[in-house]
Amino acid sequence: MGPVAVLSGVALALRGRTVLDGVDLALDAGETLALLGPNGAGKTSLMRLVSGRLAPAAGTVRVGGADPHRVSAARRTVGWVPQEIALYPRLTVSENLSVFAQLAGVPRRERRAAVDGALALADIAPVAGRVVATLSGGYQRRANIAAGLIGRPGLVLLDEPTNGVDLAARAAIHAVLHRLREQGTAILIATHDFPEAERLADRVAFLAQGRIVREGRLADLLARLRTGPPERDLILDAAPDAPAEAVLRRAGFTPAGADGLRWRTAERSGLDGAALLGALRAQGVPVGEVRVRSPRLETLYLEALRPRGVGEAEAAARPLTAGGQGL
Repeated sequence: MGPVAVLSGVALALRGRTVLDGVDLALDAGETLALLGPNGAGKTSLMRLVSGRLAPAAGTVRVGGADPHRVSAARRTVGWVPQEIALYPRLTVSENLSVFAQLAGVPRRERRAAVDGALALADIAPVAGRVVATLSGGYQRRANIAAGLIGRPGLVLLDEPTNGVDLAARAAIHAVLHRLREQGTAILIATHDFPEAERLADRVAFLAQGRIVREGRLADLLARLRTGPPERDLILDAAPDAPAEAVLRRAGFTPAGADGLRWRTAERSGLDGAALLGALRAQGVPVGEVRVRSPRLETLYLEALRPRGVGEAEAAARPLTAGGQGL
């Protein structure tokens, strides 16, 4: 069997702006591919192409060997779960799923079984008779996923499926995706959540400015990355002032939180934790703690999206030393 979905040389422009440019991507049965990139990179547009909702300006999209934009049978093999809750709020969960079963072309005599199967797969049977508007955000997300699964698709596309849900709902959604994978379903998931991608994905693809800038098996990419020195996370006692922030950025650190108290390496210093702590403090950075960890998916992402040559030349010109000089 060939790949479930294949994109070859795909380009797309919307309202005069290039959204995708020369994208090549393939997805096999039973495989989960995480698509990562900044807002506006083209992730949702790529998923709409795969679902058949858009046609490429150039290149080809094939699902099961057919063009999903032109062939309705190919579209029916794709389950689309958008980021927005695409349910009828005044209908019950079961009523919603029955409507989506009809839209998916499920014969009338098979709809009850299809609804029951989707309820079981998403583990939401206890709320089947509840009106959607009365459900928590987590249950609405799971019902949204169930609607995308109603036709038992071989390929499921999920755009930020855990956005805005609590930890319990996130775990429940992840369990749904693991069950799908065990059944041989191919999954393409767009997410900004690095731990989520690490937990779910077999492969990752980084999309920037309409192009895939790096793609591969997650385990292989991380294994190559971890042959180098470990990363450093900094926990500051106070938000840095302008001179201290300049020191951090010259040393290759970037903010890892909105409050300015967590900074993470973009360039990995060769200093050990104690020497790094002393060097930064000597330059006026209010560092309270240095944490050492193995590089993770976020590091791959930052390296893949960083313009070529940015950071390395600066780090070489202004090396961080244990004496605090050169910053």
